[in-house]
Amino acid sequence: MQLFNIIALLASVAVAAPTLAERDGPSGHEVQIQGFTYGGSGCPANTVGSMLSDDRTTLTLIYDQFIAQAGKGIEPKERRKNCQVNVKLHYPQGWQYSVFKADYRGHATLPAGAKGTTKATYYFSGSSQQVSRAQYFNGPYNADYLKTDAFAIESTVWSPCGAEGMLNVNSAVQLDPLDSEKAALLTSESTDLKFKQICYLQWRKCSK
Repeated sequence: MQLFNIIALLASVAVAAPTLAERDGPSGHEVQIQGFTYGGSGCPANTVGSMLSDDRTTLTLIYDQFIAQAGKGIEPKERRKNCQVNVKLHYPQGWQYSVFKADYRGHATLPAGAKGTTKATYYFSGSSQQVSRAQYFNGPYNADYLKTDAFAIESTVWSPCGAEGMLNVNSAVQLDPLDSEKAALLTSESTDLKFKQICYLQWRKCSK
């Protein structure tokens, strides 16, 4: 049976350098990951890692087993995988931050009629505001891609002032094959099988 793949890698390098305003923020040594938890069908225990860049303007999440698959003999529940990540940053009082951009890079291959979707939702615990972005792939599709989601200023979700907000990132990958006999796979890039997500952070002073 021929295997059709869609390989989606949420992550990569910035397309454009941040502006001076985006660079303003606490010193690198003042910002640390204080808490990190996760759960979901796409991220069993000990399969997700996190890392802050030295300048604290990017947060990288690396998933080892974030894989959706479909085809003959594969249970329907395997077509969609989800992972909820909770990150608590420690940073000086008087600052707040938000995710203002995310990069998507990878390769997608789908037979005619099949579809693949990657989606991420960002919000802070205790806040009703959230922002979501999705990428869609329609078969036949066979190409590398690089896409960037930039959030509009009016839809940007900021951490609360006066408290260290818990950032929640809910990610999902889903396959909709043409029929149950068509095999499909939605995962990461083919070399290390790790699904990476890079969130670009911006900082600002809280209003007095």
